[in-house]
Amino acid sequence: VQLQASGGGLVQAGGSLRLSCVVSGRTLSSYVMDWFRQAPGKEREFVAGIKWSGGSTYYGDSVKGRFTISRDNAKNTVYLQMNSLKPEDTAVYYCAARAVAGTRYEYWGQGTQVTVSS
Repeated sequence: VQLQASGGGLVQAGGSLRLSCVVSGRTLSSYVMDWFRQAPGKEREFVAGIKWSGGSTYYGDSVKGRFTISRDNAKNTVYLQMNSLKPEDTAVYYCAARAVAGTRYEYWGQGTQVTVSS
């Protein structure tokens, strides 16, 4: 299984980006797909997650109301739509997958850089 994250870039504050995480190798229907981010000198932070089966979503407090996570089963892809971006959203964003009943992340994407200028 491979996770390929993409869509990062440089954007001005208030702008939008959409990140993608393509899953290849197998379907992860019994998994949860999460996005994390890590800024320089800071700990990794949970951003958003979605259950592949059923589509339940959940968000970190710092992004609620601004970010939206979704999935496309046909494309085996999870998206993170990021609106109203702030400079503090600047980080490397990673997608990761864990079994619904598990706590360990089995698969990680390579990360995509998001930079928000003020």
